[in-house]
Amino acid sequence: MKIYVITIILLLVSCSKEKSIDYEFEKRIVGIQPYEKFSQDDAKLISFVIDSFYRLETKVLPNIPLPKRAFTKIKSPRYRADSIIKIQNQNIPKDVYYVLGLTNEDISVTKNDKNGKVLEPKWKYCDFGIMGLAYRHGKSAIVSKFRVKSNNHKTEMTRLRKVAIHEFGHNLGLPHCPDKKCVMTSAAEKLTTIDNEKLALCDKCKKIIDYKY
Repeated sequence: MKIYVITIILLLVSCSKEKSIDYEFEKRIVGIQPYEKFSQDDAKLISFVIDSFYRLETKVLPNIPLPKRAFTKIKSPRYRADSIIKIQNQNIPKDVYYVLGLTNEDISVTKNDKNGKVLEPKWKYCDFGIMGLAYRHGKSAIVSKFRVKSNNHKTEMTRLRKVAIHEFGHNLGLPHCPDKKCVMTSAAEKLTTIDNEKLALCDKCKKIIDYKY
């Protein structure tokens, strides 16, 4: 009888923990942070996309200046994406869990090989322009409109949505996907890759998200 009671208690505790984990995830609000003159309307669109795509509550934050510490002019005026992420992590508002930054400015990183050395040619990869950046299981991402520009506004916004979904997917733990039609495929900074992929996760990536959350 005692063993039966203990088993029931353990099951109840286990269920309670599982519920609390689900509840905590549901409360992880994503702060959409537009920088400088990034359009609030476009920020609201990205907010809606993240909300509907990943089933997470989002909140559009007021526009703020890009951090001066992230500015660089190694090759051209840009902002270091890794520096922006670091600064965002240090300044996450109390009422949000993640921060997704949005900017019109060009952003860059240093591309290294597996040994940590700058890829060759160094002049190209020491300050390499990118569309967005995020780290797996991180709490911060940055997406730039600079490299997804198009004369067609619809095309431009579709690209931006794909990049935002891709980068925030890394924050949720998704890796790059070998499926070229999956939004988590590695774009390699090519617009053709972005344009050819679907605004959707492949079945494998969907299962990872569904399993975790």
